[in-house]
Amino acid sequence: MIGERDGEADDGVDAAPDSGPRWSSAVVDRLPDVRDGLTRLERVILWQLAVTGQERGGRMVPTAMLYGRVVEHVDVDEREFLRTVTTLVYRVGEPELKYLVCQHAWESAGHARFIRERGRELSGFGTGETVRDSVRRIFVEAVGHAKSDPLVLTAGFYEVLKPALLDAYRHYLKVTDHLADWPSKKLVEEFIADEERHLREVAPFLKGVDAREWKLHLTQALDDLGGWLGQETRLPLAAGYVWQQDKTPYAHPSTCNRGKYPVCSSIFGFDPTEDPIVRPWLTDPKTDARVIRMMVYVWLMMEMDAIDYLATAFIDTPNAPFDLHHDLARHLWDESRHSQFGFRQLPKLGVDLMTVEHSLELYNILVHMPAHERYAMMTMEFEAGSFPTKAHVMDRVRELSDFEADTLLAFDRNDEQNHVRFGHRWLPEMMTQFGETRPVEEFVKATQEKFKQMAKTYGNLTPHSLPKEKRLTGEKILKLATAG
Repeated sequence: MIGERDGEADDGVDAAPDSGPRWSSAVVDRLPDVRDGLTRLERVILWQLAVTGQERGGRMVPTAMLYGRVVEHVDVDEREFLRTVTTLVYRVGEPELKYLVCQHAWESAGHARFIRERGRELSGFGTGETVRDSVRRIFVEAVGHAKSDPLVLTAGFYEVLKPALLDAYRHYLKVTDHLADWPSKKLVEEFIADEERHLREVAPFLKGVDAREWKLHLTQALDDLGGWLGQETRLPLAAGYVWQQDKTPYAHPSTCNRGKYPVCSSIFGFDPTEDPIVRPWLTDPKTDARVIRMMVYVWLMMEMDAIDYLATAFIDTPNAPFDLHHDLARHLWDESRHSQFGFRQLPKLGVDLMTVEHSLELYNILVHMPAHERYAMMTMEFEAGSFPTKAHVMDRVRELSDFEADTLLAFDRNDEQNHVRFGHRWLPEMMTQFGETRPVEEFVKATQEKFKQMAKTYGNLTPHSLPKEKRLTGEKILKLATAG
C-alpha cells in the first residue's frame, strides 16, 4: 500500500510515489496510470514538487529548485560510490581489475564534482556535506565484510548499484527540459557514456561469478529506498532481512590481495642475488642505464602497494569534505597509472611478470595505523623523500634517448609533486577528522617514529613465494638489460 512500510504509515510526502508494478521502465514512463491518468514521470515531478513545497511552507516551487534537488541526490550517490568501491582495490587480486576500479573511482569523483558545480547554479541544491543515512547504509552494506568474496562484492557494485545509478541518469534526461536545463543535459549524457563503459570494462572479470544471493540482497535494500532518485516503487524489506553491516562490521584485511602473482615482504635491498631493486645500483654512476631503466619499471609496478594502502583511507573518513575525497581519488588514480607504467613496460623488455614478486610490506604495516597516519607517511615521508633518487634516475635514463621512458618518469615525478601538495593541503583536515590536535610537523615526526616501531612488529613477515632461481633479481635484470 502506498505510504506504508513495515506496518508504519509514512507522511505521504517523503515517500516516493507508487508507479505500479515493476514493468519495463520505458513502458511505465509513457503509460498513463488508470488511477489518475498520470505517467510515472509526471507523478515523480509532482512528488518532488510536494516535498519541496512542504519545506517552503506552501510557497511556489521554482523549477530550477526542483531540478536542483534531483541533481543533489545523484551527487550523493556518486560520492558514496567513490568512498566505498575503493574497498575493492586491495581485496581483488587481478591487477587489471584494481586499475579499473581506481579509474572508475576517479571518474565518479569527477562526476560528483561537475554535478556539484552545476547544482550550485540551481537554487534547490544543498550546500552541506551531509549524506542521506538511507543512501550511505546501502553503500556500506555493499562493502561486505573482511571474509567476503571480493568478486561477489564487485558484482554487487557493478551489477546492482551502478546500473541503478545509470537508470537515475537516464531518468533525469527523460524528465528535464533539454533546452532550459541544457548544462545538466550535456553533463548527464557524458556521465551515461562513462557509466556504460564502466559496466562493459568490468563485465569480463565477473564471468562465472555466482553472486545471485548477494545481488538480491542489495537489490532488496535499494528497492526499499525506491531507487537512487526515489522514483521507483518502494518495496519494504522482507521480514527477517538482516543487514550484513549490523551482523559483521567491516574491517580491513590484514594483507592485500595480489591474486596469482608471487609476493614477498620487500623488493628493495642490497644483494643483487636476492633483490630486484639494488639500492646502491640506482645511484652508482657505473651502473648501466639500461639496468636502471628496468629496475625503475619494477619500482613503478610496485606502486600497486601504494594504491592498496591509499585506498583504505576512503572508507575510514566518512565525514571528510568531498574535496578531500576528490583529491584522494586523483592521488589513487595517479598511483594506479604509475603501477601500470611498469606492468605494461616490463614485458616489452623481456620480463615475465610471473617472476616478479610483489611487495606487501607497506600495506601490512600501515593497515595497523589509522588513516591520517597512513596518509602522513605516504605524502610527507615516502613520496617527499623519493625526489632526489628519482631525479638522478631520470638523468640516467635520458642517456638512452628513450622518449617513452623519459615521458613516463617525467609524469610520475610531476604527479608525485602534486601529491605532496595534496598532503600539505589535506593532512591538517584529516588530522581534524581523527581528533589530532598536535602541530602538523610534530605529528609527522611522531608518526615516522611510530612507523619504525610498527615495522618491527608487522614488517618482514611475508616470505618469498618463489625460490631464488625462479624470481627476478638484480643479477637477472643485469643479464636481461645487457643481452645483445
